Amino acid sequence: MSIELKGTPAMGGYDMPAEWEPHTQCWMGWPERQDNWREDAVHGQRVFADVATAISKFEPVTVCASASQYTKARSMLPDHIRLLEMSMNDAWFRDIGPTFVISSESCPKTSDHHVAGIDWTFNCWGGYTEGCYSDWSLDGLVARKILEVEKASRFPQSMVLEGGSIHVDGEGTCITTEECLLNPNRNPDMIKEDIEKNLMAYLGVSKIIWLPRGLSHDDDTNGHVDNMCCFVSPGKVLLAWTDDESDPQYERSVEALAVLSNATDARGRKLDIIKLHVPGPLHMTDEEAKGIYCPLGTAKPRLIGTRLAASYINFYIANGGIIAPAFGDDRRDKEAFDALSSAFPNHQVIMIENARELVLAGGNIHCITQQQPAPRQ
Repeated sequence: MSIELKGTPAMGGYDMPAEWEPHTQCWMGWPERQDNWREDAVHGQRVFADVATAISKFEPVTVCASASQYTKARSMLPDHIRLLEMSMNDAWFRDIGPTFVISSESCPKTSDHHVAGIDWTFNCWGGYTEGCYSDWSLDGLVARKILEVEKASRFPQSMVLEGGSIHVDGEGTCITTEECLLNPNRNPDMIKEDIEKNLMAYLGVSKIIWLPRGLSHDDDTNGHVDNMCCFVSPGKVLLAWTDDESDPQYERSVEALAVLSNATDARGRKLDIIKLHVPGPLHMTDEEAKGIYCPLGTAKPRLIGTRLAASYINFYIANGGIIAPAFGDDRRDKEAFDALSSAFPNHQVIMIENARELVLAGGNIHCITQQQPAPRQ
């Protein structure tokens, strides 16, 4: 059982570390919903297994699967990957898992609670009228279950927030989007200043950089920042980009570039901005749409011709590895590989083929993973 801590993480000397800081492991779920993953999720499960296997080359991985999927998941995963039985509504562990925080170097370590987790409130990316599926009651328990398995302390939080909506640099700066965090389908009773105060109190940051919008056509998440922009080191960010002025993404990228170019981080540094061109454009095919079984009202329909929210920004940073999506666009895939290799010279970049399967269901590699940081020494 996890211990529920009082007050806020910042009050207790905790902060959210940057994703490139050392991890003890990575957490993932296992997809199975027929109304979101085509053809009984067989294609999505293969990609999940590929992602888990790639990450396991660099750090331990725990995959959680429902009782009905346990045997299948075990058969598809290498033996060295830990598999736990856990119920969930879907497998987006970035958003339904805990946001881990660790005690800062200056914090007196008077207990064993060096690593704790924030248990945000989850409303399925929009609640009963705009959410992605009709029942998320099991998802709402995943963060607590993970913290109990790890015997990690828990900070409960009533504010609705998903892990994919925030990125931090580990030095006091958080980047997010107004399109998501200020959307009335999340926290209609909170104003921007309230949300900023909560981010500072729970992530241990002192500066919020607000991008107006996320990636074009990222309707499922209302513009999560992890599809649009991320830190790769203090003072340096990657930004989703397109050179095509007729693409709806162009206006969003130019808009974000203007904000980032005029911003400073928590330590007063101007940001070094690296543009990373999006693939495609990619669209859901007739065959892909027909492979989804969606009884009326159970989930957001996946429609033929829908523009997919595909971006190379949505990658996972492991201990010495970068696990990134590839989309079968040879030119853009190679550009992404080169850009990530340059941004992370001490990491091995592994591109996951057919990451399209994840995007068809509304997310990508960063969305299906959740790092558990190691305690600071």
